[in-house]
Amino acid sequence: MAGKAATRAAALRAQLDDANYRYHVLDDPQLPDAEYDALLRELIELEAAHPELRTPDSPTQRVGSAPAGGFPPYVHARPMLSLANAFDEAELLAFDARVRKLGAIAGDVAYTCELKIDGLAVSLRYEGGRLVAGGTRGDGSVGEEVTANLRTIRSIPLALRGPAKQQPRRIDVRGEAYMRKRDFAQLNAEREERGLQPFANPRNAAAGGIRQLDPKATAERLLSFYAYAVGEIDADHPPATQRALLAYLHGLGFRVNEHATRCASIAEVVAFTQRWEDERDALDYEIDGVVVKVDDLALQATLGSVGKDPRWAIAFKFRAREARTKLLAIEVNVGRTGTLNPYAVLEPVHLGGVTVSNATLHNEDDIRRKDIRVGDVVIVRRAGDVIPQVVGPVLELRQGNPPEYALPTRCPVCGADVDRPEGEAMARCTNATCPAQLVERIRHFCSRGAMDIEGVGDQLSAALVDAGLVHDASDLYHLDQAKLLQVPRLAEKSAANVLAAIDGSRGRGLARLLFGLGIRYVGSQNAAILAGDFGTIDALMAASEEELLRSDGVGEQIARSVALFFAQEPNRAMVARLKAAGLDVTAPLRPREPVGVLAGKTLVLTGTLPSLTREEATELIVAAGGKVSSSVSKKTAYVVAGDEAGSKLQKAEQLGIAVLDEDGLRALLG
Repeated sequence: MAGKAATRAAALRAQLDDANYRYHVLDDPQLPDAEYDALLRELIELEAAHPELRTPDSPTQRVGSAPAGGFPPYVHARPMLSLANAFDEAELLAFDARVRKLGAIAGDVAYTCELKIDGLAVSLRYEGGRLVAGGTRGDGSVGEEVTANLRTIRSIPLALRGPAKQQPRRIDVRGEAYMRKRDFAQLNAEREERGLQPFANPRNAAAGGIRQLDPKATAERLLSFYAYAVGEIDADHPPATQRALLAYLHGLGFRVNEHATRCASIAEVVAFTQRWEDERDALDYEIDGVVVKVDDLALQATLGSVGKDPRWAIAFKFRAREARTKLLAIEVNVGRTGTLNPYAVLEPVHLGGVTVSNATLHNEDDIRRKDIRVGDVVIVRRAGDVIPQVVGPVLELRQGNPPEYALPTRCPVCGADVDRPEGEAMARCTNATCPAQLVERIRHFCSRGAMDIEGVGDQLSAALVDAGLVHDASDLYHLDQAKLLQVPRLAEKSAANVLAAIDGSRGRGLARLLFGLGIRYVGSQNAAILAGDFGTIDALMAASEEELLRSDGVGEQIARSVALFFAQEPNRAMVARLKAAGLDVTAPLRPREPVGVLAGKTLVLTGTLPSLTREEATELIVAAGGKVSSSVSKKTAYVVAGDEAGSKLQKAEQLGIAVLDEDGLRALLG
């Protein structure tokens, strides 16, 4: 049996590795996503049953390392040099003249020109054909060791390709970790929906992704990699030219830029740079120039370097793309999570191959810091050549004294109060029935940790809203079979299951309802505390901020948010409809002094429990008089650990804190 398992695991690894190489390196996918996922899942299960079969280069090992507590130093076998810059044709010609003089060359010098991708330079160390370490450039001599994060990038091979006897015994591969434009746009859209500051450009997003302490966070950035150089190499027949080196790296399984071109003279180099300055918008990644390298590697060695700059290479930098236009107005859109996002309405201007009429302004503080005012002539830049943004006003062209910008105090979509706590960048609409955020509100209300209405996820939430069947959470309890069957592709049995789940949620109780309402700062633990302290939703709605502050763990920020939420008439009307629909809006009153088996004890949850969500576990702990903390300290009584528990479990073991699994927690609670 073990022999069959080993054979199957090897076959799965080979098939998945080939599929990954074709997809991320050759751009020639052959295996459907569903089939790839099924094979990967089979391999995960096989390695879980037979841990001895798990290898460092297995596709299952791209993500899964525990979050790091910081990055150790990564010492480069050979320095990763920086590049001197050229900004015009004259400086390129001067570079060529220096190369010919220092190399004592009378005729033309051949160069390899490579697109200068805007990302983060990294180095990968392979020994015996396997990736053993990787690091950032740092100061050129020492960077940060980020091996676990680099392993998540699917265009980086975990094992070299080709016959083993033709592979180098040891090689340091240098290249660029970067983010594609489409992945960058998706990432920023998600950040803005969550009220987070968007990244200015793909390079910042890629660099931040590489330096995440948790490799899973790096994987979520969907980074890519191009190889372009070698540091140390131990091989029988190393390449003799830069162009041959790129082909050599490609043969080892690396993605190399397909636009790299050998130019026979500096005149061809100049033409190449001019072409790509005009055509860079056609690429799905950002470039800010062209790297020009002497093609002959022996000549590179002869030329050497001066300081940290090689004499045999130079970076030709493209001109910044900016334009001036008039700011006609500042408008606001409301995101799915209620954030108010100001944007500039501009006189249309041609910029980087597109006509720009709108641009991001991020938030009110950013507008005031830059002193941007309606009517100004402003400088607009395509940030990272992707998202248009207003850099700032041309103050000498300002006419009169236009007023400073102020964000609306009421939601431009529904008219409800806007909440912006002191010290926070983003303001939010406080209306749980606001049309702009309704889909996300319904999805959260139905989630497992809240009202646990199985079957109502992202897609059905959006479909119910789009069909006009749900205008707030209370409408869920007025759905029937006939209404649900209006939703496209929802069959009778599925509709019946959804109705049964909705009906079963009526008795969840006040704590789950409070969490499901999505009141800002009110997580599952605070919801359980407030429910136990006030007993009914009517008592909670009538409470002042001072009365809310008496609850254990409720500070000024939470008290203000709860009071403001229930001060909105649409929210109060929705609660009334929920009560009329028969929901249980009560909770057993808890004594002001904690009682129960966990009275006065603090627990920490980490990982995924088999049958309890984090919210459900928190509710049980609070009901037993305990508290749930997000960090482990000497005051922690127990750590409850599930699957994929990370650094919190390690710290608990270091401090000698008792660790429970779900069964242990249930036994403790009796």
